[in-house]
Amino acid sequence: MRATGVETKGKWQGALAGRVELAHDQRALRRKLVTLDNGLDVLVDLPQTVALETGDALKLEDGRFAEIVAAKEPLYAITGNSTTHLSQLCWHIGNRHLPCQIEAKSGVPQRLLIGRDHVIKDMLEGLGAKVAEINAPFSPLRGAYWGHENGNAHHHHG
Repeated sequence: MRATGVETKGKWQGALAGRVELAHDQRALRRKLVTLDNGLDVLVDLPQTVALETGDALKLEDGRFAEIVAAKEPLYAITGNSTTHLSQLCWHIGNRHLPCQIEAKSGVPQRLLIGRDHVIKDMLEGLGAKVAEINAPFSPLRGAYWGHENGNAHHHHG
């Protein structure tokens, strides 16, 4: 079975062939063999690399869809002692070009999620952050240099 197209979350409708759970660094796909949760092997064969998020779907050649699910990954959950402190921690993480997910409540950042790295953990704790080890789905912000072709919600590079 081949997947030759992608539909964004909320835009696809149709029969579900299954789901595929992928870590953050596995969700930038162009050509790859993936196995759905029901054991079906699907060859992803896209014209260019596409960054996928939870809820997006691969369109299979038979018209069905394979839903993308963000896999749980070993992460650090980082909190600060104020919004300003958390913003400063964001700067330090961004300055090191680390993928970072910002979780907010009512538009106010509450915590940051990053991949585990003991050197970064030591740095953040030295800056006064609270750092907890968690396992959770990881959907970091895409970098500023990811494209915005045709207003498409997906970001392509190639």
